[in-house]
Amino acid sequence: MTEPLVHLQHVSRVYEMGRLQVVALRDVDVAIQSGEFVAVLGPSGSGKSTLMHIVGCLDRPTSGQYTLAGTPVAALDDDRLAALRSRAIGFVFQSYNLLARTNALENVAAPLLYQGVSRRERYRRARAALERLGLGDRVDHSPAELSGGQQQRVAIARALVTDPALILADEPTGNLASDQGAEVLSLFRELHSAGRTIVLITHDQEVAAAAGRQIHIRDGSIAAGEIAA
Repeated sequence: MTEPLVHLQHVSRVYEMGRLQVVALRDVDVAIQSGEFVAVLGPSGSGKSTLMHIVGCLDRPTSGQYTLAGTPVAALDDDRLAALRSRAIGFVFQSYNLLARTNALENVAAPLLYQGVSRRERYRRARAALERLGLGDRVDHSPAELSGGQQQRVAIARALVTDPALILADEPTGNLASDQGAEVLSLFRELHSAGRTIVLITHDQEVAAAAGRQIHIRDGSIAAGEIAA
């Protein structure tokens, strides 16, 4: 079997709060192969957000090893970690995180600016991503002029525009009406069918059912039998 795209080995995360230690993750092993669609499912406070932050290179483990796309994350300084995150991961958040005063095209093009891509190429790729998601007629619209479902599709286009190895989606349907949420999940299934690797963080069993595999987390630990890919 090929090396996993995402590989956590004996990962723990402990937060120091004064004299108190809070264990958010306990000796977690997770392996996700390239091309998988995996849902990480757990209630509030289960540790799934901490797991997402580590997988997304937004936080570092207290102990254990995390390897992303063959790169041991612990070996990287903050600048190289940021470069890996920018290159390898596309993020989709519950709150969309769009820039309010810029249009859809500029929102999608923004990640390419930090990669040094020329203005013409940024806009070409951003327009292509929006057209792929059915928003070719909305490129000049601001977030306030878009529905919640359209805003989330803009956010997905932004995640795709850098052609990352991994799409990491944190409660992507949490702020959407049920029909809009179903459209977003259908889009993720289409992206997975096209070969994208997707990790979906959710507390909702119905949302998790869209994925090909589920990893259940509770009290900072992964349920037995869900360690390997």
